[in-house]
Amino acid sequence: MSKETVSDFAEQAAHLKTEVDILKQQLQVRQVAFSASLLAGGGETTTGPFPKDTILIFKHVPTNIGNAYNPNTGVFTAPVRGAYHFEWWVGAHGDNGAHASAAVLVKNSENIFLAWEHQKDYFGTASNGVTLLLEVGDVVFVRLWVNTRAFDNENHHTTFSGHLLFPM
Repeated sequence: MSKETVSDFAEQAAHLKTEVDILKQQLQVRQVAFSASLLAGGGETTTGPFPKDTILIFKHVPTNIGNAYNPNTGVFTAPVRGAYHFEWWVGAHGDNGAHASAAVLVKNSENIFLAWEHQKDYFGTASNGVTLLLEVGDVVFVRLWVNTRAFDNENHHTTFSGHLLFPM
């Protein structure tokens, strides 16, 4: 066998290995999407105010494709490396201006974006959204800010949703 033939075989083997690695990665890609609201049952509840930032645990989970959201802890854990999009809403009734409604999206331990609303009377909501690059095992959750409130009832005013846009 000539040197050129051995070199050709090595090049073909390297190319095939690259193709196999790409196919393995594609097989690992999972479909991931969830939506959840604060209150699981009927009635209504106002959560907060608390003396410190508090993770919101969204108990009503109509969609949890891929089971990456944990309704017992309120934490989403990235199953694959990729770009994910998240949205969250927080609402509350005005209480003569004593407390705002505020919820921050947290990636691992870093505050990313805040949804904030403050009014004296009536009902108000705030929302926000973000796209994040997550590594496998990164966690994302929504935290109620210190001394703020969130309201929910059967109409699901306070929510948290996310989905995998594409793997990377």
